[in-house]
Amino acid sequence: MNHYQTKNTTTLLAAGLLLAGAGSGAAWAAEPKGMLESIHRHVTLTSSVADNGDLNPYAVVIAPVSAGKIVAGDVLVDNFNNVSNLQGTGTTIMGYRPSTKQTYQFAKLPRNLPECPGGVGLTTAMTMLKTGWIIVGSTPSTDGTTNTKGDGCVIVIDPNGQMVEAWSGPTINDPWGDMAVVDNGSTATLFISMAGFGLPSPHVIDPATKFPVIKHQATVLRLEIQIPEGKPPVLLSQTAVGEGFSARADLDNFLLGPTGLALGPDQTLYVTDGLDNVITAIPDAVKRSTSAGTGTVVTQGGLLNWPLAMVYTPVGHLLVCNGKDGQVVEVDPAAGKQIYSQWIDSDQAQSPPGNGDLFGLALTPDGDGFYYVEDDMNTLVRGGSK
Repeated sequence: MNHYQTKNTTTLLAAGLLLAGAGSGAAWAAEPKGMLESIHRHVTLTSSVADNGDLNPYAVVIAPVSAGKIVAGDVLVDNFNNVSNLQGTGTTIMGYRPSTKQTYQFAKLPRNLPECPGGVGLTTAMTMLKTGWIIVGSTPSTDGTTNTKGDGCVIVIDPNGQMVEAWSGPTINDPWGDMAVVDNGSTATLFISMAGFGLPSPHVIDPATKFPVIKHQATVLRLEIQIPEGKPPVLLSQTAVGEGFSARADLDNFLLGPTGLALGPDQTLYVTDGLDNVITAIPDAVKRSTSAGTGTVVTQGGLLNWPLAMVYTPVGHLLVCNGKDGQVVEVDPAAGKQIYSQWIDSDQAQSPPGNGDLFGLALTPDGDGFYYVEDDMNTLVRGGSK
């Protein structure tokens, strides 16, 4: 998303809850039916703008351990744009420490990496492992559009912010959305959506729709890695567990493709596909050896409005940010029902309010709230019960 404002203030937003298919009285039942019922306060924590002017925050990741520059519980946010507001050119990762309210620049990568086709433009595909390594996707461009995009790579960074290696190849093409992770310490499984296959310039228009052409070539790739003691992660294998997702180039948003990935305890991987306004499920994602295509539909339309980042909550629900308005939606995947939505960004400068402002999302370590970024203000925000 392409914005250029910055602001660092503390705000309280009205927590308006909407119900899907229920009367208003049900929202205030004695027994909470979901997480959003308890989220009443939204506080702006810090600016995500880096020392070099990088902006447009995408990924939000909570540090599971203390290592190097990072303290457990720190919030890491990366930037997709540079100081000129060109998308696919951001190279920085910022850190915020809730215990001290300190903001620091964790990493600043070189704009051009020989190991990364097209260079560096950091995306929502980011995680930190229990061993302290940070892994982040790059979807690069030189002019801020897919006209000059590269295939990108997956970058490994040490806990002091230094790049140590990058993975690329024919299965890796613009690592884009949230990274779902199974972290066993010495081994880990990563799920990343790859949204760049076959994407042309945003000026290549479909005559039927008058929009850039849609390609159904985006994938969800599973990467199996090993982490030798004291050494960087090693990529062991790659498997496409999903394919055929919609993607297209976009002048305002660089590209639209599958973004949210969340893994349930039964190894079902949930995927948001914004162009089709749907959440789908890929069964047995951790062990399967073949692609499930786009999976089975969990829910579509309704309160969803271009679903993006997504997390799995402690009660077994999904929280998903909308890209075309400032709402987060709670879904019960077992029932296939949308339960609530809440306006977490009501910026009236956009239409609908908050349109294009939301992207990354992560649960707080105590599980009673969530962190998110507001692209319009380049800020990190916490939503919680108090």
